[in-house]
Amino acid sequence: MSGTLTVSPGASPFPWGPISIATYTQKAELVFDQSATGLTLVLDGSTITEEQEIVRALAKAGGLSDESVKTQTYFALASTVPKLTAFPDITAALHSVDDHLAYRTYLVGHDITAADFILWGSLKGSVKIVGLLKNNKHVHLNRWFAHIEGLESTQLASASLIEAKANKARSNKTAASFALGLQGAKDGQVVTRFPPEPSGYLHIGHAKAAMLNQYFAKMYNGKMLIRFDDTNPTKERSEFEETILEDLALLDIHGDSISHTSDHFDHLYDLAIKMIKEGKAYADDTEQAQMRDERWNGIASKHRDDSVEDNLKHFDEMKSGSEEGIRWCIRAKMSVDNPNKAMRDPVIYRCNLIPHHRTGTKWKIYPTYDFACPVVDALEGVTHALRTNEYRDRNAQYFWMIEALGLRKVAIWDFSRLNFIYTLLSKRKLHWFVDTGKVRGWDDPRFPTVRGIRRRGLTVEALRQFMLIQGPSQAVVSLEWDSLWTLNKKIIDPIAPRFWAISKEGKVPVTIKGGPAAPEVKALPKHKKNPEVGEKKTVFSSQIFVEQEDALSFEDQEEITLMDWGNAIVRTKTVDAAGKVTAIEMDLHLDGDFRKTKKKITWLAQPTETHALVDATLLDHDYLITKKKLEETDNVEDFVTPVTEFREEVLADANVHDLKKGDIMQFERKGYYIFDGAVEDGRLEFIHIPDGRAASIASKAGPTAPATPAAAAAASNNAPTSDTPVDTKMYHVDKVYGDAALVIPSDTKMYKVKSVYDS
Repeated sequence: MSGTLTVSPGASPFPWGPISIATYTQKAELVFDQSATGLTLVLDGSTITEEQEIVRALAKAGGLSDESVKTQTYFALASTVPKLTAFPDITAALHSVDDHLAYRTYLVGHDITAADFILWGSLKGSVKIVGLLKNNKHVHLNRWFAHIEGLESTQLASASLIEAKANKARSNKTAASFALGLQGAKDGQVVTRFPPEPSGYLHIGHAKAAMLNQYFAKMYNGKMLIRFDDTNPTKERSEFEETILEDLALLDIHGDSISHTSDHFDHLYDLAIKMIKEGKAYADDTEQAQMRDERWNGIASKHRDDSVEDNLKHFDEMKSGSEEGIRWCIRAKMSVDNPNKAMRDPVIYRCNLIPHHRTGTKWKIYPTYDFACPVVDALEGVTHALRTNEYRDRNAQYFWMIEALGLRKVAIWDFSRLNFIYTLLSKRKLHWFVDTGKVRGWDDPRFPTVRGIRRRGLTVEALRQFMLIQGPSQAVVSLEWDSLWTLNKKIIDPIAPRFWAISKEGKVPVTIKGGPAAPEVKALPKHKKNPEVGEKKTVFSSQIFVEQEDALSFEDQEEITLMDWGNAIVRTKTVDAAGKVTAIEMDLHLDGDFRKTKKKITWLAQPTETHALVDATLLDHDYLITKKKLEETDNVEDFVTPVTEFREEVLADANVHDLKKGDIMQFERKGYYIFDGAVEDGRLEFIHIPDGRAASIASKAGPTAPATPAAAAAASNNAPTSDTPVDTKMYHVDKVYGDAALVIPSDTKMYKVKSVYDS
């Protein structure tokens, strides 16, 4: 970065345009100063304080400059719009921009320019205008606005501001960590690394580490290494290396090189010998429990001052894997009573007789992560080691290793671990769900694995934006899922094709008088607001199906709107003894005004010899556990959600046959779904994608207390795909509903619209 842009985090209106173009071009470092009285850009020896001139200067430095007449017009508009007070004047200006963007992605030309940033920042800084945009009356303007706001650089600027405000109490002048980047980083020389252990599948916590490593490597035109930390043959397998690389590909992450800690085993062994000879390490056969107790209480091992010769002899026994050798380990001679207990003579080598998946039986001794990680980082040229702040106490240990061995220094950049409510990241606990058959596998959509969340419809872009929004916060908290799924909705909504589906249970046949004599097929847009998504074929017929819930709501002689067709008037409705609607007759009334009807409903033409409907299953999922955060002492079996998968059998329109596995779409009035493929009987399965609203992410399990023995037993007997409610106390409220057992429907209401009038 060649300049600095200083602004107060409390500035009003906030200069969104300048800070967003600064992070986009990376031509100025953001500095948030509580005492700043205005906006100041220092760039190439010049000082600029006027907002529009700052945007022009940064645009020119970043290659986004365009001084055409159109650009000047939008700069002028950005200056005048926030000053407008009359409602008609504001809406007229918004209408004008909306019309201009009807067939354009950006304001000027085919690429983003300074005009986009200055106008977006001007609109963003006006509470009144942002409120008007939420009315969704400016479709194209909203699309453009959301696009600029969703850029990684814009999210970065927002995250920087949030962090600056959070740091207000700690300092009156602070620079946003992401905007400042990595300490001591030089363009073209930064090397980061992502070091997974090949012992399982990656989960959402790993995703943050991988994405940040790639983000900073790209930010500085550097490299990111993928290194498998294969120092524990008990857990590791070569097939996990393949799955991890596949998981990274699902996140659009690709390393510049791939290596293994085992590539350096010979060198690591030589360095351990060197440490022993220099009196910086020693052999110890203290039993594990006693060693743990001694370290905690600051008691030196009885072997701490053994001779170099004795230590080398024991290390040689360890290397051979002899009966005597396996009793010993090698410890770094750091400290006995350092207040930081991580510095109290940690183990750096131990025995393991299990063959290694890459080196076979060559080695019987393996370095620990605490020893191998700093050493290999230094050997492979890593400049910045990014890791979660749960390792912070071991940072001093990391630096000690490098200094003790005289290796090249590596900088550490800490970030907070990603935790979510109702979510398990422990491999051991996730293994339990797989082994007991409560999920189908590691790619189950209920799992927090990369494969699981991608299968449930979470996009890479949403995940990337979410990571940036978290910013450099060091707080360790359990996050809600709502903001992540809300981000995801913003990304998929503009491009997800729209289709229809009718629940099989209770579907109601409707006869349309005045409809076509024979079924007619018309081409309609898959997405009314985005013609680029393509067209679909819709069948119009005088014989259709509607949902039972809609049919029950129809009043006699009520005029309703059949979506994508027109209005119709309900003439007769047949209801059986159970109160269910079994047939309806309507008169088509195409002259009716859809704006005056309260109910806009989806429908499907009944199948004929020339066209068919598609059998499909909509899958809805709950959290696997009933407690927001499990403690270390909690037994996961006591908090298993009895039923976590719900199925709704539906008839879908034939357009879904064009979908490929993994495609994201929307069944209108039901929600967003990802196509999961066809099953053996030909049915198509769709997995529901939460949209961030409270109803879509709330746990349906009820209490968080441990399950009763009876409930736990019932849960353990459930097949992983069961959608049969378990007999639990939460459903037995006899004092209210009487003595009869309360039957809970197996299909979820989670995604039903709140009102049948909502289109």
